[in-house]
Amino acid sequence: MGIVELFATLHSCDDERRPMTSQATTKIVHNQAQSRFDIYLDDVLTGYAEYSEHAGVRDFNHTLTYPQFRGHGLAAKVVEAALDASRADGFKVVPTCWFVDQFIGQHKEYADLLA
Repeated sequence: MGIVELFATLHSCDDERRPMTSQATTKIVHNQAQSRFDIYLDDVLTGYAEYSEHAGVRDFNHTLTYPQFRGHGLAAKVVEAALDASRADGFKVVPTCWFVDQFIGQHKEYADLLA
């Protein structure tokens, strides 16, 4: 699979940690060279979901949102896109990262991906 780009629109937010414009664009890119899914806000890297890959299984072992971008649901967006791409590519997943594990627990539609 080549680079995957998914786009979404975030609306204004009152969070003082990171003022966001009314139409900030998020972009999610499958960065295969670094084995992760990167999430960008207006072309600025804001975080990622990292994985290792073995025998048809992606082990999501680390999810990070940079501190100044926390509180806007970006980690959930990148994890959702990573799980959707994993499904589309025929992978099962292991949620070693606590956030990915929690996300799957709260979104049962991804339970079938568990290895």
